[in-house]
Amino acid sequence: MAFFIQSLAMHILQDTAVTIKYQVSTPAGKPLDSGHLSYLHGGYDNIFPKVEAALNGQAVGFAVTLDLSAEDAFGERDESLVRVIPKAEFPPGVKVGGQLQGAGADGQPQVFNVVKIKGPEVHLDGNHALAGQALQFRCTVTDVRAATAEEITHRHVHGAHGHQH
Repeated sequence: MAFFIQSLAMHILQDTAVTIKYQVSTPAGKPLDSGHLSYLHGGYDNIFPKVEAALNGQAVGFAVTLDLSAEDAFGERDESLVRVIPKAEFPPGVKVGGQLQGAGADGQPQVFNVVKIKGPEVHLDGNHALAGQALQFRCTVTDVRAATAEEITHRHVHGAHGHQH
């Protein structure tokens, strides 16, 4: 008598917690970032929509390489997020590469990167460092599980490679 074991691999569907190993590079192949990421699948804005669409219905082991336009990745640069502020308005020790939180054009909290300090001026940029750039996104699915009720309520994955409270 022969027994067959049916695979019970979970597929990536609404409200699954997905872990991927990823690499981000320029379209020419220059590496920009890599690592592991866990996200809540199903339109929670935890990952680029084009990547989420490509992973929908897939399972552990699935690999994909996607070319993302700037619009599909971190968006176009928004010059209204570039500011020059008097250095006197900043606490001592402000350095290039640091981050500060301030109000964006819409009044909502916005993170600004300190990009240059020139004499009495501090140049800030609220755009993501990769805004305005096309990217290549390569990933392999390493884990898929049902999301917990708390993760769904919080709209993100908790634990390893996810959000920590």
